[in-house]
Amino acid sequence: MLYNVCQVLLKPITTIFIIDFHCNDSKWQTPPFTIRLKSCILPRGYFIISEGSNIVGINIAIPKETYIHEKRVAASPETVKKLVSTGVNVTVQTKAGELSAYSDKAYKDAGAKIAKTYSDTVKMADIVLKVQAPNKDEIKDIRKGALLIAMLAPFSNKTILSDCAKGKIDAFSMEFVPRISRAQSMDVLSSQSNLTGYKAVLDAAEYYPHAIPMMMTAAGTIPPAKIFVMGAGVAGLQAIATARRLGAIVSATDVRPAAKEQVESLGANFIAVEDEEFKQAESADGYAKEMSASYKKKQAELIASHISKQDIVITTALIPGRKAPELVDTDMIKSMKTGSVIVDLAVESGGNCQGSKAGEVVNKYGVNIIGHINMPSRLAADASALYSRNILSLINLINDTDSKKINIDWDDEIIKGICMTRAGEIIHPNFVDKKSAGKKMPDKKNSSSATTNKKAKDEPKKSNSRKSSDKK
Repeated sequence: MLYNVCQVLLKPITTIFIIDFHCNDSKWQTPPFTIRLKSCILPRGYFIISEGSNIVGINIAIPKETYIHEKRVAASPETVKKLVSTGVNVTVQTKAGELSAYSDKAYKDAGAKIAKTYSDTVKMADIVLKVQAPNKDEIKDIRKGALLIAMLAPFSNKTILSDCAKGKIDAFSMEFVPRISRAQSMDVLSSQSNLTGYKAVLDAAEYYPHAIPMMMTAAGTIPPAKIFVMGAGVAGLQAIATARRLGAIVSATDVRPAAKEQVESLGANFIAVEDEEFKQAESADGYAKEMSASYKKKQAELIASHISKQDIVITTALIPGRKAPELVDTDMIKSMKTGSVIVDLAVESGGNCQGSKAGEVVNKYGVNIIGHINMPSRLAADASALYSRNILSLINLINDTDSKKINIDWDDEIIKGICMTRAGEIIHPNFVDKKSAGKKMPDKKNSSSATTNKKAKDEPKKSNSRKSSDKK
């Protein structure tokens, strides 16, 4: 338990048995500190007056993920240690990092407190850090005014924002971090997509019945595998690089003209219909636009011809808030050789390949179609390490180490991009109800709803939302 210690004019207590207590008095030590002992002797004039959270510092909770396919955790012992060093109090639910190879002892050694249940972990938290969005029951245990930071997936998770708003929880969705240089260290889509692209190639190699590189032996030569990557964003580029390192002959396609140079710089061949529409296919923020029906037809004809000669196809194309585009149809699958492999990284969003199934590996016309769910979680240790560093960068942005309080600049471009709900309202322009758009919002000068209930006359300005192309 945590106990608050206060100086009072009472007779001294000699010995008292506790687990934790927090001292905030310059006579003892500066800065304020926490002592964890089975027993302690308090000096004259000190008395334990209440059970609760620590007096000084932001309280951050790291609960265990409950989504069935989720093995990641929102903080590593490395980032917990850095948070604690800034005066933050961290509580981690027991076994939260178990599937990411982080033990409770590692978190304790880093300075965190271990809580037995989800409720005990989050009940006093100013900030709750998660990977996936909490479910309805978990939201109920988060106190009003707390800040929730996670990958909320509001396009597919239709009720998460309304649930947070009803619970008066301020919610930040990490996948909406804007594409600006200052936010690169917070870019969870890039950090997780890198691992996704790498793992996709390894999964393909597992189901491909041949070797990937060319091998010259006394018994003859084994030809290298031909791997085709569809979508050359972060996941696609990492897949290209990994396939090249394994010795494959690699080609790739993307609707963005800028991708050609990136693909070729990795030693792969670029495949695309390079007409006028192709030259205008990239949006101002660097993401792919959806192409016209006529372009799709021409591209499909070129791709169909190319796929028939490939051994492995990896598809990565995603459109935020919409069903993933179909890139590989049944006729293309039939044209591939028996034993070929397709890895559909967009399977959770409807799939790029016709016939792919989320969470399954199916065989159609002699071709193995891989539809693994939550690819980054299949490399949980590294995925958690990278995600937790993304989160740490955001915490450093809003943590005022001098006052030891949350200090959010609501006009910051990053905050405007990721803030979904605030003071009981959905405020992100992509999800706000037009009927409630004129409602008053909290004063931007106040750090967060955890420290203020004041309202302002003006509504926050709209911001550019975070979008993704082939990121997973």
